[in-house]
Amino acid sequence: MAQLAADQPWLTQQFGLSGRTALVTGARTGIGRACAVALAAAGADLVLWARDATDLTDLVHEIRGLGREAHPVGCDLEDIDAVAELAAGLAAENSIDVLVNNAGIIHREPAEQVSFADWRRVLSVDLDALFLITQAVGGPMVERGSGRIISIASLLSFQGGVGVSSYAAAKHGVAGLTKALANEWGPHGVTVNAVAPGYVATNNTAALRADPVREPQLRDRIPLGEWATPQDIAPSVVFLASRAARYLNGQVIAIDGGWLSR
Repeated sequence: MAQLAADQPWLTQQFGLSGRTALVTGARTGIGRACAVALAAAGADLVLWARDATDLTDLVHEIRGLGREAHPVGCDLEDIDAVAELAAGLAAENSIDVLVNNAGIIHREPAEQVSFADWRRVLSVDLDALFLITQAVGGPMVERGSGRIISIASLLSFQGGVGVSSYAAAKHGVAGLTKALANEWGPHGVTVNAVAPGYVATNNTAALRADPVREPQLRDRIPLGEWATPQDIAPSVVFLASRAARYLNGQVIAIDGGWLSR
């Protein structure tokens, strides 16, 4: 990645993202939106990916209000052919320095009842589409000799969970892919890492937070005693995108309030 000017303050040199362009998938809400705003605040211009680009209007205005560029695009990650086409086009049209693979879905049902269609839908969105986007964007990064790829993994990259077999399988896959690509692309100046959030107040966890039995059980196991917000996750993504994290590669970093220490 381009060396920042020597006369800039040390913190700006290490953590600033001025002159960089970041692509964030699943940018409409939750962790994706928080990451997009945080990256813009650190100086990056944004390419914002959601199922429907018109859903990004407010976020585009917010990022432009920070003085950064924001380009919205729309594509359903279940449409694998369209995903591959859009990702290739974005990589050809933009010099993308940072990729944040955030988009994902979850299906909650006992494993013996999960239909193959529901199994494949989660794997397609959470792993297949992620790979295709990473492949399309990562190739030019390898050619340029620089880049940052950050995927949003999960505690279920380490654990099995209950009633979320397809999601756990996909998120274990994200962790494995992170390590595999770190091995392949690290020698070319491209770092590949993942952030594994704990229990975060997002749309994906609405059912758990509304469960009067399960919610306090989960919260009681978290040493910090509370659910995370998307804004608790975003700073680590900014860090991994920055020069300060240049020697971090192949890591899956849990941000879980201490859940895994129990």
